[in-house]
Amino acid sequence: MSGYRRPTSSALDCVLSSFQMTNETVNIWTHFLPTWYFLWRLLVLAGGPGFRAEPYHWPLLVFLLPACLYPFASCCAHTFSSMSPRARHICYFLDYGALSLYSLGCAFPYAAYSMPASWLHGRLHQLFVPAAALNSFLCTGLSCYSRFPELESPGLSKVLRTAAFAYPFLFDNLPLFYRLGLCWGRGHSCGQEMLSTSHGYHLFCALLTGFLFASHLPERLAPGRFDYIGHSHQLFHICAVLGTHFQLEAVLADMRSRQAWLATQEPPLDLVGTVATLGLAVAGNLLIIAAFTASLLRAPGTCPLLQDGQLEGGTQAKQQ
Repeated sequence: MSGYRRPTSSALDCVLSSFQMTNETVNIWTHFLPTWYFLWRLLVLAGGPGFRAEPYHWPLLVFLLPACLYPFASCCAHTFSSMSPRARHICYFLDYGALSLYSLGCAFPYAAYSMPASWLHGRLHQLFVPAAALNSFLCTGLSCYSRFPELESPGLSKVLRTAAFAYPFLFDNLPLFYRLGLCWGRGHSCGQEMLSTSHGYHLFCALLTGFLFASHLPERLAPGRFDYIGHSHQLFHICAVLGTHFQLEAVLADMRSRQAWLATQEPPLDLVGTVATLGLAVAGNLLIIAAFTASLLRAPGTCPLLQDGQLEGGTQAKQQ
């Protein structure tokens, strides 16, 4: 209800606003600082003795690249979204694309380190990463499209956007759900299928992230009380980053505990295939974003999507 920036801010104004208290300030910093944390983790792991020279470690490094990208893209989207209506939508198109690539990035270490023993080299294992790449296209396309009916059908927009990110999450975590099912209720160790506690923390944070995104709690219970600090999107950011941290720790646990066992299996995915899949996914997602951006740029200024009635109304209410 308050704390909005001017809807036609300059780029410099947007950057300076990150040092002022608005309803976006905490959103910006809760993803700007984690960007540097994940980049530090990437550099430390990649700089380890013999780490990059061992093909077994490459899926982990591929996972960390989009793990650095998505919080940075989100930080930029929240920083520059008040430049204009078109800029706001384009910023979030890029944000959604980065999240889609992150969903693909998760598939690489899961395919390499976290597959159930009975799935190894089966059809699902072979198609897991290509299917995740196709899912990233669906995620980007559906989430970008969800912005267009936002004013006329906010409920539909919310459902589309939630589904766009829930489906890749559920697909990526199929190996973990299966291993959890195998170990559920067992009074003894379940061997290679055992999940680390970090897996549990990651899944809990992911579920909490989805709940906060869909529920708009706590601000819907006390409108105006959480405009600056404590609203659901800020909590959503924090839970998402914590989830990625625990996911990294879980992947490291699988990578280390299962290395000797996986060494007895067939060789993992080769580097050429990994790079090719990632490169095609990046190109495809950029093309989808470019198509939605072109559609937005061609839209007339009278298009409801480009009107700032809600934002300006909130600003006026604050001034009054």
